[in-house]
Amino acid sequence: MSTQTFHLPDVGEGLTEAEIVAWHVAPGDTVGINDVLVEIETAKSLVELPSPFEGVVGELLVGEGDTVDVGAAIITIAGTGTVTDVPSAPLEAEETGGAVLVGYGSAGHVQSRRRKPAADAVVRASVGVAAKPPIRKLARDLDVDLADVTPTGAAGEITRDDVVGHASQASVFRNIETPEWGAVREETIPVAPAAVTTPRPQAPVPVPAAGEREETIPVKGVRKATASGMVRSAYTAPHVSVWTDVDASRTMELVKRLKASPDFADTKVSPLLIMARAVIWAVRRTPMVNAAWIDAENGAEIRVRHYVNLGIAAATPRGLLVPNIKDAQDLNMQGLARALEKLTITAREGKTTPADQSGGTITITNIGVFGMDAGTPIINPGEVGIVALGTIRQKPWVVDGEVRPRWVTTVSGSFDHRVVDGDGVSRFIADIASILEEPALLLD
Repeated sequence: MSTQTFHLPDVGEGLTEAEIVAWHVAPGDTVGINDVLVEIETAKSLVELPSPFEGVVGELLVGEGDTVDVGAAIITIAGTGTVTDVPSAPLEAEETGGAVLVGYGSAGHVQSRRRKPAADAVVRASVGVAAKPPIRKLARDLDVDLADVTPTGAAGEITRDDVVGHASQASVFRNIETPEWGAVREETIPVAPAAVTTPRPQAPVPVPAAGEREETIPVKGVRKATASGMVRSAYTAPHVSVWTDVDASRTMELVKRLKASPDFADTKVSPLLIMARAVIWAVRRTPMVNAAWIDAENGAEIRVRHYVNLGIAAATPRGLLVPNIKDAQDLNMQGLARALEKLTITAREGKTTPADQSGGTITITNIGVFGMDAGTPIINPGEVGIVALGTIRQKPWVVDGEVRPRWVTTVSGSFDHRVVDGDGVSRFIADIASILEEPALLLD
């Protein structure tokens, strides 16, 4: 009987370390291939690592709560050396008995044993698309190319809702006063070199010894990544913030009507949905807020994205996450509502993947759920703008010369002043406000 050593893998996001959150096995347990061994937390997500071997667990080489480097040995398994060759993300393992990790398929490895998949097993095509056979048939029937569908399944597979939603998507940009989206997704604008002032490092502050009146919380995982990103953003992007009060009474009326509509019977509807549509609409009219500042070898550039990967800041038990809805500009009201609901549920359950958090172009933070009116949020790294939606409450408001109770909110935002000037920022926030005041502007 041979012994295999499993090393902490790079789970496909370029991580250098991860925390051992919870072991799912103990010494002496019998495990099969693809049984979950351990749950780890990276800088972006919680990940369950499956076993590449079958056999008996020998030793757990690291403890729960430990932070270990990629490539470090974490567990040994005494087994038969039998493996499968199901494709998977590139991982690492040490071959000590002729066994290789699931998905390695290198020349000269031992003969592998194929397991016949169940009838409803997820089937992966050579291009990496994961979908069950019935879903593939549905896609063919609806003339949908699975390669163009964003998967939302728990295992990264394409679901029925993904296919149906993709087939029914329609552009929201049909208002004749709104510019059309171009065929080119990005364009690069060179900018003149400018001096960048680097803040002087501060001397370390002595930390008092902790006693019963204090506790020390290690900074790692999501909190560590968030802290690093926010400091980098605050000290590299000159922030400019603006805000305006808005009479959102008609937005509240629309939300009420949508909740009563059969089309939204099984989908959560909130003012955030209208806010998201407003941001997407306003982005097209002021595209620089959706750009990115790029420090290139030959000088700085501004990259303008002609698409919207809409980030939604989410406070979760693991910390602040900013998953984004890919190509949100292509979703109709129902599709956007479903995407927002799925994003929220996934974040709350701690199942947000690194792919869900990468590639964002502009972010919304809904501080209104905490009772806040406005703020000056820090821009998400890699983006140029972040918009905050304040709480919506009844306030006295002057309408046609008379003071009336109206549903009022505040729209605020922070922007990278290297990329967008005050007039662009003001126009963008004003456009969002105009939609919240009169959502009918979104209609044809």
